[in-house]
Amino acid sequence: MSRRSFFATCALVTGLGLAGLSSAKSIVLPADGVQLKASALPGYAMAQGQCVACHSAEYMLYQPASAPRAYWDAMVKRMKAVFRAPLADEDMPAIVDYLVKTYGNEQPK
Repeated sequence: MSRRSFFATCALVTGLGLAGLSSAKSIVLPADGVQLKASALPGYAMAQGQCVACHSAEYMLYQPASAPRAYWDAMVKRMKAVFRAPLADEDMPAIVDYLVKTYGNEQPK
């Protein structure tokens, strides 16, 4: 196969592959079986609106129950900085407060 034929074949295959990408695709995710633990804390509503928009509430259950406030603060900051969570800086302390008091080491005994 000549070089010109090789590149023509590659262009054709690529074009056919890209043509398939133009059609709309959709996926249906399974229902989330775990919900955030309800709380009167302001951070609860914020976490419902922000955190579980990107990941399951089950994620919180996998965090250590002994995790201190600094751990949760670092996690929330990481979600914003690394994963680009759309969190307002002024909402972050309330979310951290909810998380540490509901899932971390400040849970009522």
